[in-house]
Amino acid sequence: MKLREFLLEGKKNRSFVAGFLIFVSVLLVVVFAGVIAPHTYDGMDLDNVLVGPQSAFPFGTDNYGRCIFSRVVFGSRIAFRVGLIVVAIESLIGVTLGLVAGYYGKWADRIITFATDMTWSLPPLIMALAIVTVLGPSLNNVVIAIAVVSWAQFTRIVRAKTQAIKNMPYIEAARAFGESDASIMLRYILPNVLSPIIVLATLALPEAILSTTMLGFLGLGAQPPQPDWGVILKEGIAYIYKAPWISIFPGLAIAYTVLGFNLLGEGLRDMLDPRLKV
Repeated sequence: MKLREFLLEGKKNRSFVAGFLIFVSVLLVVVFAGVIAPHTYDGMDLDNVLVGPQSAFPFGTDNYGRCIFSRVVFGSRIAFRVGLIVVAIESLIGVTLGLVAGYYGKWADRIITFATDMTWSLPPLIMALAIVTVLGPSLNNVVIAIAVVSWAQFTRIVRAKTQAIKNMPYIEAARAFGESDASIMLRYILPNVLSPIIVLATLALPEAILSTTMLGFLGLGAQPPQPDWGVILKEGIAYIYKAPWISIFPGLAIAYTVLGFNLLGEGLRDMLDPRLKV
């Protein structure tokens, strides 16, 4: 699909337009967090503890007098960064294994398919929780844990696409001219499976953000005073009746971001590969 056709199709796709606008708004917050936030995320003001939303503190303050709005804004950087890193790692693992399994077949395919099915059959959040428990609570360990348990969907799709492509005439011609297997996979097969990879990556991003937030809420991800949305939610639970804004606003930020990426992913799926089911 040419760029012009892609843009014209995108204008007709409401999910894509809505998701793209939300994505752009989140990206602007991530980039300009230091300008948008009126305070530092860890700046305490003991004279303004548990103050409700007002002009000086648009989302109110927490039990340390920290500005919730500033913490939510800076927290977007953590969510976005972790989501991108997780998706990059899991797509690299999944795409590589999918290409190898689909191209070579035989014992390589059997081993990779077995590992993929085993990973696919286990609840990813439970597995990530177990891995982080072993490695210890930290944001880096959360990234590793989520990426390790989430690559199977990429492998399944890429493997199936590779099997359908590897016997095409232009692949046979490349073999006849003596091109290596690695060159064939990277130059001829990979470009033809980019569309589903892009769609899967877009849909995997909100899953990564949600998983990171959940583990942060459980105390296994980012650690205070980092402004992770899950950490803010956890800290707000003790004041849910007295100061509900501590939990409400990071919760809305999570919902807004996840909704945007899901809409963007669904729109891309409809435009690039309508037959792809994830």
